[in-house]
Amino acid sequence: MRAGFPDFRLGNVLATSFTGTLSERQGSAVERIPVPQRLIDWLAVYGLAVDSCSLAELDLARELREAIHAAATAAAVQDPLPASAVQVINDRSAQGRAAAVLTPEGERRWQLGPESRVEDALSVIAADAIGVIAGERDGKLALCASPTCQAAFFDTSQSRTRKWCDMNTCGNRQKKARFHANQRKDAGSAE
Repeated sequence: MRAGFPDFRLGNVLATSFTGTLSERQGSAVERIPVPQRLIDWLAVYGLAVDSCSLAELDLARELREAIHAAATAAAVQDPLPASAVQVINDRSAQGRAAAVLTPEGERRWQLGPESRVEDALSVIAADAIGVIAGERDGKLALCASPTCQAAFFDTSQSRTRKWCDMNTCGNRQKKARFHANQRKDAGSAE
């Protein structure tokens, strides 16, 4: 990734990975797409390469990201979906020109319009969010157990009991904290 910017936290589900471009929402927030070029980079990682991105398009992307986060969080805790979030997701889904195509390997890929606009890529992300939030995919929306994160993620584990949005970050941080707390407790009881 580009020097000077935090690494992307990549996942297997497009919509919830997109919400992960803002992490540690309940602590010291980390913005992973602070400039238009970073959005271009993130989209390319997910096969949604676009030609350019303006500040206004970055704002549209962030608005969609926050709408998906709000709706996914509500769905994860079985609250009503926020009407404003639903409207943003629906609007972004309808405004793009992208098509699902079948690869020779039998996989679905998205093909953006000939000019590869940000709006086309955002429509793909919004459509993925609709499928996830509507329960059309095998898995379950959940919230990260990290008190500083609380990110919505899509749990596809067999037991559907995953606790962390990312074991390498949030899960590892919590395990380290428990380990150090136990060491301090053991050191205190040995004295």
